[in-house]
Amino acid sequence: MYKENAPFKYDFVGSFLRPSNLKRARADYAEGNITFEDLTRIENEEITKLIAKQKEAGYHVITDGEFRRSYWHLDFMWGFNGIEHIELDHGYFFHGEETTHGSIAISGNIDGKNHPFVEHFKFVKQFEDENTVARQTIPAPAQLYAELFREKNGENTVKYYPDDEKLIQDIAAAYRTVIADLYEAGCRNIQFDDCTWGLFCDKKYWNGRQNAETELKETAEKYLRLNNLALENRPADLVITTHVCRGNYHSTWASSGGYEPIAEILFGGENVDGFYLEFDDERSGSFEPLRFVPNNKKVVLGLLTSKSPVLEDERTIIERIHEAAQFVPLDNLYLSPQCGFASCEIGNKLTDEEQWKKLALVKQISEKVW
Repeated sequence: MYKENAPFKYDFVGSFLRPSNLKRARADYAEGNITFEDLTRIENEEITKLIAKQKEAGYHVITDGEFRRSYWHLDFMWGFNGIEHIELDHGYFFHGEETTHGSIAISGNIDGKNHPFVEHFKFVKQFEDENTVARQTIPAPAQLYAELFREKNGENTVKYYPDDEKLIQDIAAAYRTVIADLYEAGCRNIQFDDCTWGLFCDKKYWNGRQNAETELKETAEKYLRLNNLALENRPADLVITTHVCRGNYHSTWASSGGYEPIAEILFGGENVDGFYLEFDDERSGSFEPLRFVPNNKKVVLGLLTSKSPVLEDERTIIERIHEAAQFVPLDNLYLSPQCGFASCEIGNKLTDEEQWKKLALVKQISEKVW
């Protein structure tokens, strides 16, 4: 394992474009044309190739690219005991596009025993060396809670959990189980991916509600408490960060707005080591909310976009890094794309070659700044 841990001065969020033969294998498995063992073999082969490319690109973090998942979040949720896979009659509605229709439903008491992602991590861990750290990305606990109350999902949720506090405690305990099992498997870097904060930033979403300011604050504090409960008693050498997202599906987005509405609660209150933050376009607002980031927390600036193959201007990115340094010390700043390249298996609208050019630019800029 590398001598340092995340975040790294040049970094990435986690997901990568799926190779065509992996997409084909997953479709074949869904249609019953190949066995689970056949699919796993192909996944293993493609993950092995991906990790080799991550190392060749000079990065200190390795991931499985989320190659075993359909979604960045739901597959993990389906791995809990007491949660099952359902299909709705519609997906999430992004800017000009609708996603596929997967979701979750409670079928019993939630717990995190024998979660399949632990075995997924072990496969990546074997490739860790003196220059790299194996990272496990998972959706934040608050994201699971939010999905359980997505539209009509809440009707089923309250049948199993009429006591909301019991639900919060069970989700947190389930996460603590998975975190402990990942740690036992050798994991020292976990990233919580979290779109709930992005929605809090979206003024259009909240403007139509009565008592919007009070509701936003109460909901945000509930989500913060849940995330922090899941982090209780974590080992001192386990680095946990969070990535705040506004949606990333086929190069489209879901929410818009700067961090100001939640900056003090999120940056000042979440017990993580660092924040991976979107700043790739005007939807993310200014750097000013970073004034709430404590001196012992790190910020990864997502200044390059994974939604487009167009390479950013190096000078502009460097200038923006120094703008952010007015609010967070330069030594506590890091650089990455704003999100992964394929939060769902459909992927964003760029090629594999363009994906790696984007990451080469991240590294090039970072080495000039730091």
